[in-house]
Amino acid sequence: MDLIHKFLNLVAPPTTFFFLCLFLPPYWTFKFFHSIINSTFSENVAGKVVHITGASSGIGEHLAYEYGRRGARLALSARRETALREVADRARDYGSPDVIIMRADVSKVEDCSRLVDETVNYFGRLDHLVNNAAISCATLFEEADDITNLKPIMETNFWGSVYTSRFALPHLRKSRGKIVAMSSADAWMPAPRKSIYNASKAALVSMYETLRAEIGSEVGITIVTPGYIESEMTKGKFLLKQGKVEVDQELRDVEVSAVPVGSVMECAKAIINSTMRGDRYLTVPVWYRMTYMLKVLCPELVEWGFRMLYMTEPTTAPAREAPGKKILDATGVKKLFYPSSIQSPEVKTD
Repeated sequence: MDLIHKFLNLVAPPTTFFFLCLFLPPYWTFKFFHSIINSTFSENVAGKVVHITGASSGIGEHLAYEYGRRGARLALSARRETALREVADRARDYGSPDVIIMRADVSKVEDCSRLVDETVNYFGRLDHLVNNAAISCATLFEEADDITNLKPIMETNFWGSVYTSRFALPHLRKSRGKIVAMSSADAWMPAPRKSIYNASKAALVSMYETLRAEIGSEVGITIVTPGYIESEMTKGKFLLKQGKVEVDQELRDVEVSAVPVGSVMECAKAIINSTMRGDRYLTVPVWYRMTYMLKVLCPELVEWGFRMLYMTEPTTAPAREAPGKKILDATGVKKLFYPSSIQSPEVKTD
């Protein structure tokens, strides 16, 4: 067995390189023409049924408006019922012919089963499932004295998507529907203070890539990896080490630093256009794709950059002393890089 592995260690690298040189040009040509065809004959979602989790704010809220403009029938779920009602009313005003809401916590498997059942019982079908519900954190791994306080991140971000996808899959097979998996560029970027959040988003990518291999083309899966987009997360809403969700805009400034925050409206449009084309992946804003290339080609440089800008010396110093925040404050680019919608710490509470 060792001889076989030694042989493969020698043969695999040059064989792979030769294969890529031979295969990539026709493959990229095929992908180019395939993308043109998909863009020309993209899906019409008018009258189709779309369920969006985490629809009370941020990307989920604006996905509801954009699907509504295109005539989709909507099922919206989140933990905040009053906020959901407001979103549903606006979605109807934008053009959705029918909208229902349901209060649900996707970290609970029974809620995920119920939200799928209620959607199908009401509309008789399900065409798109948008797994958008998520929470973020902003604490160093070693600062979490009780690490179980951070369990809700994985339970909501990862298991919430897994539960809803499992219950929705039989209905999506019938309609040859689609799943939108909301991951994040943090799935590959090692941003400090977000270790569990980053892990939950990386787990989503792996899970849905595997699911895509299992089900083939019967159900389309678009994996979305947004960068910083205007939302309650970029307002500074985090799960802290004590297990409480709070808004801390100074900590937000540390995490986002001098990185431009994208428009949630443009993000929602890009997600729906990409889903309708049947794209496998979408990164928005598009320039964030380059961060993936940097991570693959020079991971040590990326890790060094994050440590230099986001960490403090000593590590016990307050997070607001991080060099990235000092640069943000000194240059005054916050007004240019941060939309007005995230300048206020106010978030929806019910």
